[in-house]
Amino acid sequence: MSLNSELSGRGEQWLVLLHGLFGSIDNLGAIARPLGEHFKILSIDLPNHGRSPWVGPEAMSLAAMAAAVAETAVAQGIERAHWLGHSLGGKVAMELALSRPELVDKLIVADIAPVSYPRRHDAIFAGLGSLDLDSIKSRKQAGQQLQASIQIPAVRQFLLKNLYRGDDGRYHWRPNLKVLEQSYPEFIAAPRAGAQFDGPVLFLKGDESDYILAEYRPQVVSRFPNAALKVIQGTGHWLHAEKPAVFTRLCEKFLI
Repeated sequence: MSLNSELSGRGEQWLVLLHGLFGSIDNLGAIARPLGEHFKILSIDLPNHGRSPWVGPEAMSLAAMAAAVAETAVAQGIERAHWLGHSLGGKVAMELALSRPELVDKLIVADIAPVSYPRRHDAIFAGLGSLDLDSIKSRKQAGQQLQASIQIPAVRQFLLKNLYRGDDGRYHWRPNLKVLEQSYPEFIAAPRAGAQFDGPVLFLKGDESDYILAEYRPQVVSRFPNAALKVIQGTGHWLHAEKPAVFTRLCEKFLI
């Protein structure tokens, strides 16, 4: 599967960026630009996200998405690269490192662990699904409709970036919300067990986030024996957006 991607940056070494659930290439732009001073950047929209193809649930397992991003990278002539993934993108990057280690030099995983998670996004799916796209005339109006189900303004604004006005004058969602909801059990599953990636891995955690816990260490070490952890103070799950300069500096120190 060929996914939508964007090239930027300069340098000899490749760095591939993978966004999280409900995200797109644009979400990692704040770190792609400074990292592009040192690396050639390939930013990829995951299946059913951004401008990548809409596909069925059978293509949305971690293994299938890892295969799709690998195919997209190889099509750009990338034989080996650093990989950076946030949240769901981090899980896909971990799956790739475990299944195709020859493609991965160093791996950065932002605020996610190689574990199974409980469901966390049901209210978001319900809120987005209840939005009356036929009646809204602006993103502001859409945001007002979402207030009851999605109370946190920053989360609401992040999600509303996925709305666009089509040639028919109506608003549409870029993500395939129906398939994302159907595929959600795949997203919260752990990457493959019984495999190991021996290269350098950096986990970045927001200190106000509970996505990476001390109790997950056995699952991390069994898959990534050369893993290190850095915590960014004053950030939650969207640590790269909350403190992009600190996030970028930690990435540079690890990769260069």
